[in-house]
Amino acid sequence: MTGTADEERGKTMRQLVLCDDELASAEVIPLHAEREEPAPARGVRRAEWLLVACGLALLPWLYVLATGLPATATAVHWPVAWVGLDALEALGLIATGLLAARADRRHALTAAATATLLVVDAWFDTTTAAPGGDFATAVALALGVELPLAALCGRLALRALSRPA
Repeated sequence: MTGTADEERGKTMRQLVLCDDELASAEVIPLHAEREEPAPARGVRRAEWLLVACGLALLPWLYVLATGLPATATAVHWPVAWVGLDALEALGLIATGLLAARADRRHALTAAATATLLVVDAWFDTTTAAPGGDFATAVALALGVELPLAALCGRLALRALSRPA
């Protein structure tokens, strides 16, 4: 490598050049320069604290729900709720698979959302199932399908987010 090439590349990253007398060429190992993350904008900082405050405000509400909700309830649109949830899961799985197949890093977003939907589905399947065969089926689906798919989607999301852009 020539000095001018090193100077041009030095604008974007530092390089370490190791030379060996026995070798005619040099080995170049690029090092990522330590970059300081810019401070978040004031509006972003406010949003962060707003989210924390809302989460804390929900804590007393959990007690109200736990002590005030009836043990049973009738839902008029019960089939619509479950079909809608499963439809969102199907769309999430399809979108994640297609984006991942195209090596599009946005699959991390759909994978994270789909993992969340699958965990929620497993939770509500098992907690709303009638005792006996319905509960056994819900547990089998949760352990055999929904939670393993959620784990796969979570792994895809984390792997995509841990790679440098």
